Amino acid sequence: MAALARWCVRHRLVAVLLWLLALGGITAAASVAGSAYSNDYEVPGTESGRAAELLRDNFPRLGGDSDTVVWHSGTGTVRAADVEQTMTRTLAEVAGLPGVAAVDGPYEGRDPYEGRGAGAGHGAGHGEGQISGDGRTAYATVTFDDPAENIDRGEAAAVVAAAKAAATDGLQVELGGQAVALTESSGGHLAEIVGVAVAAVVLFLAFGSLAASLLPIATALVSVGTAYAAIVLLGHVMTVADFAPMLGMLIGLGVGIDYALFIVTRHRRGLKRGLPVEEAARNAVATTGRAVVFAGATVCIALLGMVMLRLGFLNGVAIAASLTVFLTVAAAVTLLPALLSFIGMRALSRRERRRLDEHGPEPELPTGLAARWSVFVERHPRLLGGAALAVMALLALPMFSLHLGTSDQGTNPETATTRQAYDLLADGFGPGLNGPLTLVTPVTGAQDRLALDNLDATLRETEGVRAATPVRYDSDGDTAYVAVVPDSSPQSRRTSELVDRLRDDVLPRAETGSTLDLRVGGLTAGYDDFADVIVGKLPLFVGVVIGLGCVLLLLAFRSVGIPLKAAAMNVAAVAASFGVVVAIFQWGWGSELLGLGRAGPIEPFLPVIMVSVLFGLSMDYQVFLVSRMYEEWLETGDNRRAVRVGLAETSRVINSAAVIMIAVFLAFVLSGDRIIAMFGTALAAAVALDAFVLRTLLVPALMHLLGGANWWLPGWLDRNLPRLSIEPPEIRTAGAGPRAKIPGARDDALVNVTARTVNTAHTAHTAHTMKNVKNVKEQPQDVRDIPR
Repeated sequence: MAALARWCVRHRLVAVLLWLLALGGITAAASVAGSAYSNDYEVPGTESGRAAELLRDNFPRLGGDSDTVVWHSGTGTVRAADVEQTMTRTLAEVAGLPGVAAVDGPYEGRDPYEGRGAGAGHGAGHGEGQISGDGRTAYATVTFDDPAENIDRGEAAAVVAAAKAAATDGLQVELGGQAVALTESSGGHLAEIVGVAVAAVVLFLAFGSLAASLLPIATALVSVGTAYAAIVLLGHVMTVADFAPMLGMLIGLGVGIDYALFIVTRHRRGLKRGLPVEEAARNAVATTGRAVVFAGATVCIALLGMVMLRLGFLNGVAIAASLTVFLTVAAAVTLLPALLSFIGMRALSRRERRRLDEHGPEPELPTGLAARWSVFVERHPRLLGGAALAVMALLALPMFSLHLGTSDQGTNPETATTRQAYDLLADGFGPGLNGPLTLVTPVTGAQDRLALDNLDATLRETEGVRAATPVRYDSDGDTAYVAVVPDSSPQSRRTSELVDRLRDDVLPRAETGSTLDLRVGGLTAGYDDFADVIVGKLPLFVGVVIGLGCVLLLLAFRSVGIPLKAAAMNVAAVAASFGVVVAIFQWGWGSELLGLGRAGPIEPFLPVIMVSVLFGLSMDYQVFLVSRMYEEWLETGDNRRAVRVGLAETSRVINSAAVIMIAVFLAFVLSGDRIIAMFGTALAAAVALDAFVLRTLLVPALMHLLGGANWWLPGWLDRNLPRLSIEPPEIRTAGAGPRAKIPGARDDALVNVTARTVNTAHTAHTAHTMKNVKNVKEQPQDVRDIPR
């Protein structure tokens, strides 16, 4: 790491130009290639997946995405001549647009737009069945040539524009469906701008130097911008969800700014100790940079762990997010030191530079609020630990009502055309029309056809079914399908219960005496199957991720207790953050006020991605906090002192980093995308709880209560474990000048307070020396000198 930093500093212009060239080249390539995202939730091998495959193979016109055009008359009925003429003309225009396979409308007679063939439709019927009972609302089904993930956004936008052109003061026209959703604009780049602006303010308050505060921002923007363009290109070679670039940007900005913050903080500390700019940058990368690489690697490994779930939809998300984290780490250890060498001593504020000129290099002693807080935690570990546990438990309670599923367009913001179309259909025809179920089966003979003829009556008597279409056969007559309209919305638990009822009870009875193999597909069935697959693999995934973290911490800190506490903290952070997400998004507490739409289920892939990301973020804070405690423990053998000093010296940086990350994550609530807003809220809550409740309160309280047991490791395990050093001892023990000592100490008790050693052979001697320093009373405000 030191050699890499030295090269980047000495060839700073080359390093910067290489990054700018990468950013410009990949962005240009992405602009030319365009995006090719795919939200394909289908899981091969599931019942809904087999039903979708049967439909594609035997009903080609049903293989494309089906969207709806809904119109509502505010002054009369949709059967009025002027309304009928307007909408007939409009639907004919839509039918002639590129990418449209068929349009199925409600008006009787052979309209021009019907000549292309009938689509799948949404409801239980055609013609009059597509006009509501009060005659005020009607809909038409627009079937595209391709599935939603393959539809060009321009083609969908043309359909929306043509249909919207028919709207008048007395006629409301709205559109719904997955293809239409592609045209709905998000919050643009407002989320990124707000997050970066808040981060810049926090950095300036922390550093007091404009140049130093801008470097983490610049490093993160270059790396995240490069990653964003690379994800666009990645979508051409594998399945990448449309929210993956925004998710990557959310994670990348948060961790990228934080990683750079840690390195700049270490660099500034070196400058204050009198190191030259080049040596300070080299030491910062060789020490904190190694910790950044360690933390970033754990994030990437955890994210790539999603590949073990064997879900194509998540593979693209995992690789996209991992690529973003990898590039932010790479920029932090290459681009950042080059930029640090450009600004030189301006990494310090004017007051810091003036003090350095007047008084020479001085050590940074943990004083002020950080020191007082560490002492307060030491004196009241039971009270504070109990309060922290109570807060985490209270926030985690909503998690027990977690309902995994994919929210429908009824949860979109009220201003969205998809939300308004959803509401019009629900009011006029019932909520189930927004997501009908599809029953598909092979047909082999007369007995099968007879069983299908009787199926219609059976379905109409089934609890939860509002309507069902007659059986439709393909051109060869060997495959049939039936559309079933539930009496509840696609995201409702009642609709999921209907899917289970059909699969477990109704359809097996209907198949008796025949060779039918009825498979339930459709929106809700596909979502439920996707969620079931993820939930089934989630325990193994979580176990592997947490187990990996425990192994890494065991190697780094030579302790059994530290990894176990870290695992417990990770679980607590995930549980509490999910409680917050359930309260806001599933229960709807404030979701409409935040512009996030109505309450709905939690996306089934959220737990997987959240565990991956939080594992890495928690590892970052855990390493930063405990490594300092570990150094002090090796020097003194005093657990209370180790915890007190470690907390005092790291809490300020951890809190600053957490504030930045929280600001970035919360800013993405403004993105206009429910999934991204859900991730932003969950990650912001988790980071806030992790930094302000767990790492600076519960962890030190528990470590005070456990005492020396924190560092216990069986002898046989200690002898057989390989040794992993996050910061090399030769770097830790170097770089402090002769004045880096506690001010006011006697000459015979001078100690280099920054020259730490991890060599256990010198523990007794170092502990004796530090004891002499502790007895000096000249500066009682220093956390090292506060009596226990």
